[in-house]
Amino acid sequence: MEKKLLNNYHTHTTRCRHASGTEREFVEHALSLGMTTLGFSDHTPYIFPGGYVSYFRMRENEAEDYFNTVRGLKEEYKDKIKIHAGLEVEYYPALFPKLCAFLKDFQPDYFLLGQHFTENEYDSFYIAHSFFKKSYLQDYLSQVTEALDSGLFTYLAHPDLPDYDGGDSKAYEKFALDLCEACKKRNIPIELNLLGLKTGRHYPNPEFFRVAGALQNKVILGYDAHRTEDFSIPTLQRAHAMVEKYNLNLINDVELVKPKL
Repeated sequence: MEKKLLNNYHTHTTRCRHASGTEREFVEHALSLGMTTLGFSDHTPYIFPGGYVSYFRMRENEAEDYFNTVRGLKEEYKDKIKIHAGLEVEYYPALFPKLCAFLKDFQPDYFLLGQHFTENEYDSFYIAHSFFKKSYLQDYLSQVTEALDSGLFTYLAHPDLPDYDGGDSKAYEKFALDLCEACKKRNIPIELNLLGLKTGRHYPNPEFFRVAGALQNKVILGYDAHRTEDFSIPTLQRAHAMVEKYNLNLINDVELVKPKL
């Protein structure tokens, strides 16, 4: 039986500088697949010091058009599909309060926590690069846990993004266990990332989801769509095979947490 993903909350736009397709094209494609809810979650702008410019997120002056465009489509398609205007957000301790103040006027519908760096991006390590230091696992865990304690995030995107290649399986297993326990304690779903599955990345990590299955963490599927063809039915079928293999506690939808900024 062919699987369908009715609700996707992980969708990017051209503003992040590494995606293609307009918001309208994503909406139309979602409708063609019979989806009932589409959440846009482009990479949030961030206010960096010293002239640093991030290469994978929208600029501050693009935020207004982003929210206006998505909410215009929400009204236009209201009788066909539910549309939400969210953001994928990193938690950078030194910069986060200023970011929240900047976003307050836009009133995002939700935040996904998508932690790609430790520390504050411009002074840190990209956690998806292969690394050998066990301490990076702890750095990521601590920063993600601190972010979740803010109560601002709906779910944790690609929780297995850290690409630990240090040869110590027990260290990675402990990291996975600690992170899954932290999410379960806070009732935060974790994402099985379909883009990583589609493109053959190091995630979804089977060892991570073996632990998530044993703990029965809430797991949500996310297309992490950067182009319309990322809404892939064959990839979805492979994801459901992982769900069955690791006895994952799959949830079909999630209650959005509106950030109180």
